[in-house]
Amino acid sequence: MDMPESKLNILVVTQYFWPENMRINDLVRDFTEKGHSVTVLTGMPNYPEGKVFDAYKAAPGQFTEYHGARIVRVPMIPRGKRSIQLILNYLSFFSSASTVGAYALRGRTFDAVFVYAVSPIMAAIPALVIGRLKKAPVFIWVLDLWPETLRAVGVLKQPALLSMVGRMVSWIYNRADYLLLQSNGFLENVKGYCTRPIDPQRLVYFPSWAEDDFSATADRANSILARDESVFTVVFAGNLGEAQDFPAVLDAAEQLRGKVAVRWAIVGDGRMSQWLSQQVSARGLDNVLLLGRHPLEAMPALFANADALLVSLKTNDVFEKTIPGKVQAYLASGRPLLGMINGEAARVIDESGAGFTCASGDADGLARITRILAEIAPSQRKVMGESGRDYYLQHYSKQRLLARLEDIFRKATLRKVNR
Repeated sequence: MDMPESKLNILVVTQYFWPENMRINDLVRDFTEKGHSVTVLTGMPNYPEGKVFDAYKAAPGQFTEYHGARIVRVPMIPRGKRSIQLILNYLSFFSSASTVGAYALRGRTFDAVFVYAVSPIMAAIPALVIGRLKKAPVFIWVLDLWPETLRAVGVLKQPALLSMVGRMVSWIYNRADYLLLQSNGFLENVKGYCTRPIDPQRLVYFPSWAEDDFSATADRANSILARDESVFTVVFAGNLGEAQDFPAVLDAAEQLRGKVAVRWAIVGDGRMSQWLSQQVSARGLDNVLLLGRHPLEAMPALFANADALLVSLKTNDVFEKTIPGKVQAYLASGRPLLGMINGEAARVIDESGAGFTCASGDADGLARITRILAEIAPSQRKVMGESGRDYYLQHYSKQRLLARLEDIFRKATLRKVNR
């Protein structure tokens, strides 16, 4: 007779957590529903607005538990709107979590310490401190490449500062027990910062998944954009930043205006929001709709009313190695994809058969593949969407990935016991 598997005691370290909308929320909920004990070490909710949520300020006691997981929150400086405040936000979390957080967790034991390592990578430092104190293996889910991403988006340009960040990344990677890589393209970069001999078991490919809402049947009638059968609707949803290369997107939209019945719906906000609004008005792009920022819950219905979903990134060796989270959400929704993108994301779109791609920055290419997708039979587009959905279930299913992570934790616990 098989003995039931023991339950795990897991510490999750993340700068961002519920009521902020992050994938780590899914992981925590999944593990508590499986009966594991989960504690979350995090800060005060303030993303993305940059100020602490009003609901939290009014009643912080209501945010100390999430689906059975205990939440330990440490003081930190909110993100704000200025670069200096963002830097202070990063520094205050990792210093506070390493000291106040470690003290708050005194007397507790853990089987695994898991880090949700979106930017900034410094969030892994308190996990390493606590992991050492608790003699527990530390798992860092590497979702961003530092310092390469900082250089790519222009946040840091000084070689001396980039080198300093690189040394910090090396220090972190060398002290983690396991590095879980969001993309296969991260492997060589991460290896380059590991100056100590690497056990291949330490480097694990572990991609992201889409939120459950994108896998469910959406109510088209409640969409922020009504279905219009007279036009081909392309939707972009997400951050409106410089990396997304909206100049090329607008050039493609301008090429097709008056030639093909295509409307471009752009949803989200970011540094390029004002520029987009000015350009759409100045260029008379009546085929481009700027819908502003909407909650995640509104996206599935919006996607259901789209004929194609757009992902774009500028040409950059760092961006080519990553897979934007929206790709998984797009695939899960079962709609065809248009990608003006290079590297891993283009490979996934092409390999899945979910749509068409062109090179980053290629406005002519984007106009061309949009026209092709708009002019093929709806039945062909349906097949593409279904192919993308099947690919998602095979490679990015949340249930499969989290079951795999549970298995990784168990094996690490056994290795620790057998040492």
